[in-house]
Amino acid sequence: MSRIKEFNLPDLGEGLTEGEILGWLVKVGDTIELNQPIVEVETAKAAVEIPAKWAGQVHAIFHPEGTTVEVGTPIIAIDTDPGAGPIESSTTGTPAGDLPTPSAASLAAVEVAPAEGAVEPGLIGGPAPGGRTAVLVGYGPRTTAAKRRPRKGAVPAQATAAPVAPASTPATPASAPVAPVSPAPAVNGNGRLAGAVLAKPPVRKLAKDLGVDLNTLTGSGPSGSITREDVQRAAAPAVAEPLTVTAALAAAASFGADREQRIPVKGVRKLTAENMSRSAFTAPHVTEFLTVDVTRAMKALDRLRGRREWRDVRVSPLLLVAKAVLLAVKRHPMVNSTWAGDEIVVKEYVNLGIAAATERGLIVPNVKDAGRLTLRELADALTDLVQTAKAGKTSPADMSGGTLTITNVGVFGVDTGTPILPPGESAILAFGAVREMPWVHKGKVKPRLVTTLGLSFDHRIIDGELGSKFLRDIGDFLADPEAALLAWT
Repeated sequence: MSRIKEFNLPDLGEGLTEGEILGWLVKVGDTIELNQPIVEVETAKAAVEIPAKWAGQVHAIFHPEGTTVEVGTPIIAIDTDPGAGPIESSTTGTPAGDLPTPSAASLAAVEVAPAEGAVEPGLIGGPAPGGRTAVLVGYGPRTTAAKRRPRKGAVPAQATAAPVAPASTPATPASAPVAPVSPAPAVNGNGRLAGAVLAKPPVRKLAKDLGVDLNTLTGSGPSGSITREDVQRAAAPAVAEPLTVTAALAAAASFGADREQRIPVKGVRKLTAENMSRSAFTAPHVTEFLTVDVTRAMKALDRLRGRREWRDVRVSPLLLVAKAVLLAVKRHPMVNSTWAGDEIVVKEYVNLGIAAATERGLIVPNVKDAGRLTLRELADALTDLVQTAKAGKTSPADMSGGTLTITNVGVFGVDTGTPILPPGESAILAFGAVREMPWVHKGKVKPRLVTTLGLSFDHRIIDGELGSKFLRDIGDFLADPEAALLAWT
């Protein structure tokens, strides 16, 4: 049984098919422990850290940062018994340690040697035994000249060994012929042969997308490799580096001469766009509004903060809104349901979603079975949910299975809105800013703390009467939470 085990990108749930490698937390040669986080991957749901499946030593990393990898593709190789001595090469019988480590840079440096339209069997890009095509991880079959960086102390014109490829990739035979070089080869900005540019796969993809010829560039990276910055400088001012939306809008220098910027839609933002479009045009939305005097609710929060057992707890108006929604659901269970074509699925549990804005886009993690939590437990769960979302560590499991959602637009100073339903849910509540306003109280106009609620619901399930009663009950609770708790529980 091989001691070198390849770790495939796992299925992170909810039918996800690919993920982008944001950053490696280990490097080749590192000793790792079982379940130690080794890589951070962004899926269409969120950024997650993936733990190691085995303990041992990192033998190879197959994909550099920035690469999008399909689920089930090997991303790292781990030597599960590093103390057993050198690893014997399956093709040469020599220790694998005598060959260069397949770093991202060395993989990017290898290209394919053509031979009048065909490639010698077993070479990278050529037919391998069994009819397969031998390719490096991250590359398809290529037809350009094979080149690799010379080892230290070696004569550049003579390659003594081929880079170690992943176990699934046949190694290049030592006797493989070297492609002939034309007498007057074209050279790039680094003085290398055209087609032998050193660049990582994401840099090559960026250059292709921007229409930049890598052979015309002079690399500023290690060993003269081409970096993202080199490609962006060459493409400027036509287009700039894709950034997160938050950073992009703040960076005026990222706009080109046409005063336009193009930001790739991927990851969380891509999934959000697909979900919102599907929901907006499949569920008939109705939105109702209610303005509420929440002066008593804010005073109740102040009294709660002053209690000894609550002094270390984050207490915000959102806590009371969440409690109001959960109690109102008990009075109107049909609101917590899903349209399933020929039936309506009413749920006894409430997975309460809280919409959160992050640098990667809008996500909606949820508190599982929130209706069973005490007020203190609910406060702790909301605090953990928000902090985890801001840190970009929300897992796909925490964002699946939501049944009812609150979006707190008031934190941005917005009065309310007409939110779009998350797919599969029948209602979403927008909680607006709490403002001091003139209000008629006990027959006199006085300054009171007021907020506006906006409830969007699926009219296939919730008719106007039900939606109005549900919203009214939420408003009644927020107007006098202590009285509502006594009356409803």
